[in-house]
Amino acid sequence: MTIDVERARAETPGCEHVAHLNNAGSALPPRRVVGAVVDHLELEARIGGYEAHEQNEAAIERFYSATAELIGAQPEEVAFTSSATRAWDMAFYSLTFTPTDRILTSVADYISNYLAYLQVAARTGVEVVTVPNDHHGQVSVDALRELVDERVRLIAITHVPTNGGLVNPVAEIGRVARDAGIPYLVDACQSVGQLPVDVGAIGCDMLSATGRKYLRGPRGTGFLYVRRDLLERLDPPLVDMRAAEWTAPDRYELRRDGRRFEEWEQSYAGKIGLATAVDYALEWELEKTWPRVRELSERLRTQLAGVGVTLHDVGSERCGIVTFAMDGVPAARIKDALAASSINVTLSVPAHAQVDARERELPELVRASPHYYNTEDELDNAVECVRIATRC
Repeated sequence: MTIDVERARAETPGCEHVAHLNNAGSALPPRRVVGAVVDHLELEARIGGYEAHEQNEAAIERFYSATAELIGAQPEEVAFTSSATRAWDMAFYSLTFTPTDRILTSVADYISNYLAYLQVAARTGVEVVTVPNDHHGQVSVDALRELVDERVRLIAITHVPTNGGLVNPVAEIGRVARDAGIPYLVDACQSVGQLPVDVGAIGCDMLSATGRKYLRGPRGTGFLYVRRDLLERLDPPLVDMRAAEWTAPDRYELRRDGRRFEEWEQSYAGKIGLATAVDYALEWELEKTWPRVRELSERLRTQLAGVGVTLHDVGSERCGIVTFAMDGVPAARIKDALAASSINVTLSVPAHAQVDARERELPELVRASPHYYNTEDELDNAVECVRIATRC
């Protein structure tokens, strides 16, 4: 499938200034998203925040139906959050654990998730078990199946890890979780907006994501999905008057939809911006943009291999995140050299994925992550800059 790259770039103001290969960090927003955020902030400045909320109610509420359409959910199963981490936390900390329980997670799980595991383990005595990878470097479904027993309280997996091109087999994992009747939480921070994500196909009970990455939304936005059957069984770790109704001096009732995980005070400009970004992604169709992302990333891997760097992406399916290093050349030097040519990448540090970094003996890596609006020329220029930087 082909897409109109020129149109995508014309609708992305940042393309005039940088070659942005840091979309797994924070993507360039399209003009439409920027306009939606700024327009609402200006409306707040003119008439007041509450009044702007009332006037823009339809645009704010669009977040729920748009997000539900994006991931194959129902609007009442979706909550708006300030980040993917906060979304993940609201789901995770809604569960209760005992010393006899176990949490099964992935080798490449992210730092923020693992910190939560360790905190809850210290508080409750729950055992955190890392499921081994298979020979492709992804979660071994066979090993997972062998670890599942009556002690497992949660399966929590990162779909696309922060430190490589891996795409974990979340749908296959979902089948194991469903067969065993175990709650299943997916961190889709790096995958939503990059590749098609359908919660029904995955079979997850909970899923968290951010706005700022491949969805191209504003920073400070994210969302949580909780399957309807599980939703009312979860007691959020924090509640306020958005999440619950105070029915009597000594009683309250939680909302019966996903908004029980929200807080009353939100960035409504950001919420409108995220809804706009989701609509924009739906308009472009992920079934069309995802092949473009995959094609660009494979081209980049091929070219980088030709200049002598070591690639560190694993998995039987790889995505738009490309990580690499060069013996004897600090990753930061390569990043700085690219930045000097207005090419944006970032670093993947071992501390952000300790288990995976130790298991694979990973150094600090350069992480490049193209999106559908990037061009082949931008990749060629980036590779040439890497070639020069690694020979200086």
